[in-house]
Amino acid sequence: MENAIAVKGLQKSYKQHQVLKGVDFEVEKGSIFALLGSNGAGKTTTVRILATLLKQDGGTATVNGYDVAAQADHVRQSISLTGQFAAVDEILTGRENLIMIAKLRHLKDPRQVADDMLKRFGLTEAADRKAATYSGGMRRRLDIALSLVGNPKIIFLDEPTTGLDPEARIEVWKIVKELSDGGTTILLTTQYLEEAEQLADRIAILHEGRIIASGTLAELKKLFPSAKVEYVEKQPTLEEIFLSIIGNKEAM
Repeated sequence: MENAIAVKGLQKSYKQHQVLKGVDFEVEKGSIFALLGSNGAGKTTTVRILATLLKQDGGTATVNGYDVAAQADHVRQSISLTGQFAAVDEILTGRENLIMIAKLRHLKDPRQVADDMLKRFGLTEAADRKAATYSGGMRRRLDIALSLVGNPKIIFLDEPTTGLDPEARIEVWKIVKELSDGGTTILLTTQYLEEAEQLADRIAILHEGRIIASGTLAELKKLFPSAKVEYVEKQPTLEEIFLSIIGNKEAM
């Protein structure tokens, strides 16, 4: 299957600190790929390079077939980025936020685009309220709706459920799954192991600037020691797999 994202030997340093030490991974078109790692592992740095917000020091990366360094304008036309905190204008209403982005993307009939997005994300009743009055879950839904204006082929979600309550987090998970079912490629970074377990087609574990394991959840489970048999066979959770892999890596 064709790749939407291909990363090879990606390196990035800040002064004397090397954040990325040769990161490699590929993301298939239309799939959900989770980049899993602790704070400081390099997840956000990787996303910022792929979104053309940072220049890598070494290695290559292509997004939608375009080189992120040499063809940055083409990459930007193919993607959307949702960061850790909702990037909505709190002074504007939900509708006004969407109309503004539609105009910036030079779309026809921005008001219709806004109405369609409000309906899609269940925000029609709150459309004419200022975004400052929205709950955390509503703000995140609006943020993702803003990201989808113009139908980008690839979406980067950098820890999209940070700070959300469980109910709002489940709302976001539902939206992510629907996007993927519609053919959108999603690269998701997260610290929430359950999030990766619930959403991702493939998972890569980023630790101290390197990918130390990757594959489907089933493939990662094979890296975990055999299940202990007591009364029933205990299947390892992704949290147990993650901690086991990190622990083995640190022991080397």
